[in-house]
Amino acid sequence: MLWKHFPTLALSAHFAYAQAMLRFPCSQLVVERLDPVGQPGSSPSGHLHQVAGGNSFNTSMIAGVHDPPTLSTCTSCTFSQDFSNYWTASLYFKARNGTFKRVPQMANEYLTQNGGLTVYYIPPYDGVTKVTAFQPGFRMLVGNYSLRTDTNLPREVCHRCFGANFNPFGGAPCTGDDTVTLPTGFCAGGIRTTITFPTGTFESGGPCPSTHPVKLPQLMYEVMWDTTSFNDASLWPTDGSQPFVYSMGDPSGYGQHGDYIFGWQGDALQNAMNAECDVTCSVLQTQSDQDAMACTKAATVVEEIDGWLDELPGSVPITGTSPVGSGAGGGGTTGGGGSGGGGSSTGTVAEWKNDLIREKKLGIDCFDITIQENTSKYAPLKLLWS
Repeated sequence: MLWKHFPTLALSAHFAYAQAMLRFPCSQLVVERLDPVGQPGSSPSGHLHQVAGGNSFNTSMIAGVHDPPTLSTCTSCTFSQDFSNYWTASLYFKARNGTFKRVPQMANEYLTQNGGLTVYYIPPYDGVTKVTAFQPGFRMLVGNYSLRTDTNLPREVCHRCFGANFNPFGGAPCTGDDTVTLPTGFCAGGIRTTITFPTGTFESGGPCPSTHPVKLPQLMYEVMWDTTSFNDASLWPTDGSQPFVYSMGDPSGYGQHGDYIFGWQGDALQNAMNAECDVTCSVLQTQSDQDAMACTKAATVVEEIDGWLDELPGSVPITGTSPVGSGAGGGGTTGGGGSGGGGSSTGTVAEWKNDLIREKKLGIDCFDITIQENTSKYAPLKLLWS
């Protein structure tokens, strides 16, 4: 990968405040209506997702039963010991005549991949604090697919409108001109969606209480949407609203979300965290970009998802209002969500088994030590951030 020739320069420009972060591409595994975290057991799920990672992805993936490293035969990620699954909602373009077309995805800058997403595992930004890797059975989601306004909006999702040549590429996500809402004008270089677990306040640090001393790494996705083929004013709405809509019927961008099921082999992720790896990692096994891109699976739910469609897959209705800017060719003006990540949520997130609790006011992941002492090999841990 071209990135490997200058990782220090590129990473320092992208996250100037971070010490080290594991960064790698995961190509598209499948695009379909399944969601084993949000709607386990439902086939089809309510809306379409683009999925990356291990090819054992399926309808339920029950914690304590489904072990991705054992059941997968390949992974679409370049680190070949990572059989985790990562997924987000897909993005569609709604033309002026009311038809929809799925927005293609593209490789992140300096990476070679077929769609999918770029994955980051990030330690605390003080460069000193150590983290404990996620454990078998762990899964989580961030965001709320039903959000359409900035009321009680968490800080996990934002969008960047790129000019030519991924400009501006550097700088921390969810800062500057990044918007919670979808951009409202032409983006000459496409759109990047950033999804962060748990929230954008991770970098503020903060000690864990003695009752929940286990710190976990921050997980972040970058999804690159190639919107350039839709930069045609004759296709855009005449009222100045932006024409993109997420697959759950969200034209605002507030409802984008991400899901994760841990699936690293053995202690591979812990070893990478201990070694403070970045885009290269001597303690991990790497496969070629071509082998990663070759790992795909047939969709379980067979339906039309590409080409010009009369409706979104699953007949999902559009709800909410599109951000209004300067209209087609407006250059990606700020949408109704403003810049930054929006307001952060407060209070205690719901616990689900094993006394797994996270207090958002801490600004960092803090878990009960029972995550390490559970009698089951695959602790059924699930945490929802919304």
